[in-house]
Amino acid sequence: MRKYYLLGIFTGILSLFIYSCSSNNNEEYVEPSPVTVDLTQVPYAKLSDYHFFKAPMSAMVPEKDVHIYEPISQLFTDYAHKKRFVWLPPGTKATYNGDGSVLELPVGAAIIKNFYYDELQPTNTRKIIETRIMIRKSNGWIFAEYVWNDEQTEAFFDLNGSNRTITFTENGIQKTANYRIPNEAQCVTCHKLRDPNTNIYSNSPIGIKPQNINFNYNYGAETKNQLAKWKEWGILESNAPISDPATAMVDYKDVSKPLEQRVRSYFDINCAHCHSEKGHCYYRPMRMSFDETNNNLTNMGVCVPTADLQDFPPALIRIVSPNNINRSMLYYRLNTENESFMMPLHGRSIIHEEGVDLVKQWIESLQPCN
Repeated sequence: MRKYYLLGIFTGILSLFIYSCSSNNNEEYVEPSPVTVDLTQVPYAKLSDYHFFKAPMSAMVPEKDVHIYEPISQLFTDYAHKKRFVWLPPGTKATYNGDGSVLELPVGAAIIKNFYYDELQPTNTRKIIETRIMIRKSNGWIFAEYVWNDEQTEAFFDLNGSNRTITFTENGIQKTANYRIPNEAQCVTCHKLRDPNTNIYSNSPIGIKPQNINFNYNYGAETKNQLAKWKEWGILESNAPISDPATAMVDYKDVSKPLEQRVRSYFDINCAHCHSEKGHCYYRPMRMSFDETNNNLTNMGVCVPTADLQDFPPALIRIVSPNNINRSMLYYRLNTENESFMMPLHGRSIIHEEGVDLVKQWIESLQPCN
């Protein structure tokens, strides 16, 4: 009898202990995120080592506290589709430094970008080609490139660069590209940021400018402004302003938007990271960011003479010659697959036909030079 009495007391105490732990401060148990970004160990050998995605990893379903985002205007990469995610260490937030400047992410943050095709031939199925990660360490951003295996079960660290000949269907049209997986030097070319005072370079993200994510995104359960959602998630400082979305960039594919806004948005995401005061092509006269091209045709090269033709056709007398694509250096470089002449320098092996057509429409809409 005494045995059962003591057992009852023990059971009661245990129940009280469990209850007090589960109901302390009326807080429910919160499952921790499985994400692991150890700054002393990254980049890891395998993509799965980070635990960014639920199994199967190829479904690209994010784990807890890994947040999806999407820019309004998107970088062209041989028609690859992309899914982008961001992860911040618990308790940290991004800092707002202006609509035209990338959000400053804290040390330990990671930006994850998956490149894939939905109708890769001959199987006509989805295939992920690569996952690019940028991780912010205490001394700056590093690159981690992961190449997926054919089984789509894992991606392995590889910063040596390589090419894949791929055939895919996009909007009902079959295309073939010599898809380039970048090496580290090519990553640096697009992501480097020059200090004009010291001429010292550091690395920086590109696509997370507030003006390029300031729009309503469909999260499935709701549609909400992305900047407001970042605040709700607790990964953007609460006092960061959300500007009128009408002043933000536009989707350059949206033909309902003004032509000038579309082409400025196209230039911002595809060209501005190099053609800026701090970018790789700072010595060129173009300044292509969205906020620097507002009512400023000169920054887009309009009527600006070409300084050095080198091996280019002599007819290309200006960077942009109004109403004349055949005399416009910018159009020529966008409309070629010759690596010696093409722009952008990296990121494509085939012509972005819709982008070239947009630039053509814009050039043909311009007034003659004075």
